[in-house]
Amino acid sequence: MAHEIRHTTEQQPVGGADRSLGELFAELSRETSELVRQEVALAKTELSHKATQVGKDVGLLAAGGLVVYAGFLALIAAVIVGLGQAGVTWWLSALVVGIVVAAGGGFLVLQGLNDLKQTKLAPEQTLDTLKEDAQWAKDQTS
Repeated sequence: MAHEIRHTTEQQPVGGADRSLGELFAELSRETSELVRQEVALAKTELSHKATQVGKDVGLLAAGGLVVYAGFLALIAAVIVGLGQAGVTWWLSALVVGIVVAAGGGFLVLQGLNDLKQTKLAPEQTLDTLKEDAQWAKDQTS
C-alpha cells in the first residue's frame, strides 16, 4: 500500500485559491504594469499643473514689466524736464532719473525670479507614491 506523506509545515494559499507560481507572476506583472501606468498619469497631471503655474508667474512678470515700463516713460520725461527746469543740467537730471528707474525695474525682476524659484517643478506626489510603492514591494519580499 502506498502511504501518502503530508508535510505539516505547508501553508494554505491565501484566500483558499490554489494558484500556480506562473499565475502569481502573471498577476504581479499585470499589477505592476497598471501601477506604472497610473504613476505616469499622475506625473503628467502634476507636471501639467506646475507648468501652468510657472506660465502664470512668467505672464505676471512680463505684464508687470510692461506696465511699469509704460508708466515710467511718462514719469521719466516729467522728472527729467522738472529737474532741467529747476536748474540741474539736463544730462545730470537724466542720469539721476535713469538710476532710480533702473533700481525700480531691478526690484521687479528680482521679485519675479524669487516667485519662480519657489515653484517646485519635481512631481512630488508621484515621487512620494513611488517611494511608498518601493517600500511596499520591499516589505512583500522580506
